[in-house]
Amino acid sequence: MAARTVFLRTFSKLWTAAVAVCLVTLILAALILRQSFRLAALSDVIQCLLLFSGTMSLIPQAMRCRGRLRLFWMLIATGIAFWFCYQLFWTYFEVWLRQDVPDLFVGDIVLFLHIVPLMAALALRPHLPQEEYAARLRRLDFALMVIWWVYLYVLAVIPWQYVEANGAAYDRNLNSLYLIEKLAFLSALVLAWRGSKGGWRSFYASLFGASITYAASSYLANWALDRNSYYSGSLYDIPLAVSMTWITVIGLWTREREPQALVRSTSSSHGVWLARLGMIAAFSLPLFAAWALLDGAIPPRIRSFRIVLTLATALLMGVMVFVRQRLLDRELVRLLTDSRESFANLKRLQVQITESEKLASVGQLVGGAAHELNNPIAAMLGYSDLLMSTPLNPDQRELAERIGQHIRRTKSLVASLLSFVKQGPAAMAPVDLNTVLRTAVKLAQPQWQSLKIEVHTELQPNMPLVLGDSNQLLQVCVQILNNALHSADRRTGRTLTVAAEHKDGLAIVDISDTGSAANPGQKEEEEQSLFNMGLGACQGILQQHRGRISCQHDRTSGTAIRIELPVIPPAQEKSTGDGVPVVWQPQPFA
Repeated sequence: MAARTVFLRTFSKLWTAAVAVCLVTLILAALILRQSFRLAALSDVIQCLLLFSGTMSLIPQAMRCRGRLRLFWMLIATGIAFWFCYQLFWTYFEVWLRQDVPDLFVGDIVLFLHIVPLMAALALRPHLPQEEYAARLRRLDFALMVIWWVYLYVLAVIPWQYVEANGAAYDRNLNSLYLIEKLAFLSALVLAWRGSKGGWRSFYASLFGASITYAASSYLANWALDRNSYYSGSLYDIPLAVSMTWITVIGLWTREREPQALVRSTSSSHGVWLARLGMIAAFSLPLFAAWALLDGAIPPRIRSFRIVLTLATALLMGVMVFVRQRLLDRELVRLLTDSRESFANLKRLQVQITESEKLASVGQLVGGAAHELNNPIAAMLGYSDLLMSTPLNPDQRELAERIGQHIRRTKSLVASLLSFVKQGPAAMAPVDLNTVLRTAVKLAQPQWQSLKIEVHTELQPNMPLVLGDSNQLLQVCVQILNNALHSADRRTGRTLTVAAEHKDGLAIVDISDTGSAANPGQKEEEEQSLFNMGLGACQGILQQHRGRISCQHDRTSGTAIRIELPVIPPAQEKSTGDGVPVVWQPQPFA
């Protein structure tokens, strides 16, 4: 990289030296040689070389950049290339044909239009950030301005060249219009210079210096032509050659800078004024039409030509204004839609905040109640252990074991409530869901036996392990099982099925009652009752385990609740003891 940088700097120095030699040669020729074909040929050829050098020095800048910055440099290079083409036309007449350039020269439009790409480059404002939508609108605004400039040239200059040939009127209108165009370009350069910083500020200053030198040389050349003292290669060409050389220096020694995020927004006054200028250009057409109608000094053919030209241009610009308005309307609709979505999201966020505040209050209440429950639970557990240590018959010992088992389960539930209130992370470890489900069914056995409900288990053997907190998962299974028993109690032919299987990386638990349908009028009440009885809390626990719960109600098949949890991949079963959760994306439950 360093060697390449050194090579480029050396190459730029040699290129600059070659251009300087050309400029010095032209200056010496203007000072030493008299007016002759040799002087004109030398001056024209050197100016062609200088403009070709300027064009080629800008192309590498464009090739190194991307996007809007590349377009900027390509437009600058295109403007200088137009200037080079005009100089080739001039050299063709004076050197190849050995005759003066015609007074009514068709190539003058190339010289006039070479400033248009330069103004288009300035309209891009590459030193500032810009949105794609703003760029599209500004391109349309600038297209309006380009059409307007071409319209002015055709309106003011072309009629005196093709409709009614008049060299004096042609030169007068061309010089006046070209002067206005150069002044507009210089003004745009000043505005760009004021709004830029760093390297861009230096670039705009250099381009302004080259442009104002060229403008001054053009004025001096026209002044000398009026006095018949200008000829190719004269002293009047020296400022012109200096401006051409300056372009090469700009292309070789200006380093591109990516647009930087400044404080200024994309809806700046620049965009507003560019849009206003486009509208002014469109609304100026009726004024030019009125001028063409009221100017009695011009020939009728030119008047008719200008009126037809104005109508055609008005039609074209009207279509462009319509397209611009359509783009603006689409953007306004998009902004309105985005604002509505943002407002809806804000309302949802407000509801969520309100619910969070309610849950925080409930959490404080539950936390206080859980702390108060710990003391009697500890006492009951102690008495249960004492009871187990006394002589008991088998039936009494079984009942005492169940009492102790339920007390310990209650203690675990209280601990889970406290963990939920504290919002602490669950202790993740590999868990066998089959074991959890068997324990849940065992704990709920007194309830389903007293309700005379049949419970069937269909557990897949060798079920892969899941990563989670066994106490919390057991709490979920017991809660869902109790809800299902409550639902089945309302049905006839009461049968409850607990099934578990492994499918597509998921451990799927289905708890469903397969009895006959309950009263249809009770369906909505049943569903609300189910969720009020703890499914919301179960969903929160499952979300911490990167799982989900879903509930389906059917009038013929009853209620089915499904739990989905990601299983531990075989390669990670030995490394999941640190409690790191497995990343999983829930799949839809049909």
